[in-house]
Amino acid sequence: MGEEKKSGGCMGWFIVLIVVGAIALALGFTLRNKFHHDDDGDSPVPGPPGPVAQKYGDALKIALQFFDIQKSGKLVNNEISWRGDSGLDDGKEANLDLSKGMYDAGDHMKFGFPMAYTATVLSWAILEYGDQMNKANQLDSAKDSLKWITDYLINAHPEPNVLYIQVGDPDIDHSCWDRPEGMTEKRPLIQINTSTPGTEVAAETAAAMASASLVFKSSDSTYSSSLLKHAKELFTFADKHRGSYSENIPQVQKYYNSTGYGDELLWAASWLYHATKDQTYLDYVVGSNGETYANWGSPTWFSWDDKRPGTQVLLSRVSFFDSKAATDASLKNYKKTAEAVMCGLLPKSPTATSSRTRSGLIWISDWNALQHPVASAFLAVVYSDYMLTSRAQKIQCDSASFSAKDLRKFALSQANYVLGDNPMKMSYLVGYGDKYSQFVHHRGASIPADATTGCKGWQWLESDQPNPNVAMGALVGGPFLNESFVDDRNNSMQTEPSTYNSAAIVGLLSGLVTTSSVATSFT
Repeated sequence: MGEEKKSGGCMGWFIVLIVVGAIALALGFTLRNKFHHDDDGDSPVPGPPGPVAQKYGDALKIALQFFDIQKSGKLVNNEISWRGDSGLDDGKEANLDLSKGMYDAGDHMKFGFPMAYTATVLSWAILEYGDQMNKANQLDSAKDSLKWITDYLINAHPEPNVLYIQVGDPDIDHSCWDRPEGMTEKRPLIQINTSTPGTEVAAETAAAMASASLVFKSSDSTYSSSLLKHAKELFTFADKHRGSYSENIPQVQKYYNSTGYGDELLWAASWLYHATKDQTYLDYVVGSNGETYANWGSPTWFSWDDKRPGTQVLLSRVSFFDSKAATDASLKNYKKTAEAVMCGLLPKSPTATSSRTRSGLIWISDWNALQHPVASAFLAVVYSDYMLTSRAQKIQCDSASFSAKDLRKFALSQANYVLGDNPMKMSYLVGYGDKYSQFVHHRGASIPADATTGCKGWQWLESDQPNPNVAMGALVGGPFLNESFVDDRNNSMQTEPSTYNSAAIVGLLSGLVTTSSVATSFT
């Protein structure tokens, strides 16, 4: 009898424990679904690059080819059959060799402001994901393209307080439709100096030089040192002789009008801190300049004109991996704002931006619509790898929390949209997939290599035939908000590519081409 009572009591308690456990498990799942949006569980700590994902590896190889298409100067190992030497006399009026560099978009202009930004973003991509690029056999190509720009930038900076910021007159250039190899129009130069300062372009060029100095530090220390010397001089010039290039040189407003130079000063100082570890540069961004220009707590969109989101993510790297510096309250403000940027990107976040297409593409502008989603996705994949490497479990977006994997999922969604997962069922990366733009707004691509046009080759702009030359790797402007795309050479709003968009898509694809990367020291 006694044994029966004991057995029955144990059985009862056993049942109670099962019920309680079930309730706890159910409650746990409920809370997890409410507050944690990583449906596939926590991501592992990233390690060395794994196998290359063919989709992104193929796309990366194609994207890098556009830089070769955009090269000016005497080409080396040229594999683009319809491109040849061009711009060989650029800079001669100032006794400078400005023949290198890259044409901005579908025209033949060399705009220093977006070109420098292209170099900075490409450097950043190499620094974060060079091992993954190498795994995909694309690192040499990326570094070659970067050096083609930085060689030009070095020559464009002949004195500490002089920087040539433009080659060509856009009004003259845009009155012609010709191949770069056959250009005959005048190509005047514009410079900034102490009398006519241009802080934003000088600071962006300093950022490009500083970041590139890190890229080449181990492979060419002499070249790296030269870049760093130019970067320091340009930053000093930009900071001591403040003035907007848009205000001082009004003719630049039509194409690359700057909304302010404070973001470039912070961006350049951040890169110089990474390149030198000189505390002075970190003090610069966390001191009064940060209070004046950082706009902490207010997320914006990363672009050639607004470097604040990039700076916030870049300085978050310091917060994640430098325990001593991470205690600075102002530095924490950069990281907090970077997290606000990330929260705005995540579609399930309470603070998610509503600036999206129905299919989920970040969408800010009719013109060059893909600039913002691609640049944002690059920042997201970088930040997600910082989180994974530092073992940061989540970011908090008001009442909800999100993991690194959520950020990577967002980045994948934007990349996949570009590569064909969109209502048009087309790739916006020319040369990738079976369906992409056939009428890219690009002079060289639209004119047969053996044609003689002079300045007035307008019949090739107006032709109803597809471009005779494929602008491989061109990331066209992108869809309208209703996700339509009109493939027309005259529709430059949607069909014109640019080098700075190419830098962002290269960065994004490099971050996705293999498994998550360990965020290692730049030095």
